[in-house]
Amino acid sequence: MKIVWELEAPTVRDVYEALRERRQIAYTTVMTMMNILEQKKHLKKTAGERAFVYRPARPQGQVIRAMVREFVDRVFNGSAAPLLVHLVEDRRVSAAEVENLRRRIGKKP
Repeated sequence: MKIVWELEAPTVRDVYEALRERRQIAYTTVMTMMNILEQKKHLKKTAGERAFVYRPARPQGQVIRAMVREFVDRVFNGSAAPLLVHLVEDRRVSAAEVENLRRRIGKKP
């Protein structure tokens, strides 16, 4: 999704080439993932001149929220607390970020 957002209207080949700059990946893997993202309504495709062109189906924030919600449901049985604990214990969240989270949680209705 990040590459689709960056390129705005890529083909599978465009996404594949962008990913290959970062790591080894099969073209068919990229095609499969983009089809799954389309089925989940995160992407929409239209026929281009020689290949399908993909665009985000919804705003980036909506897609991220849906993906995070799905991840939390699947991995943590719907509870975000174990994810936050894991991130804090793994030191992926700085002390300043923890304090910011405390403030935001305190304001939650």
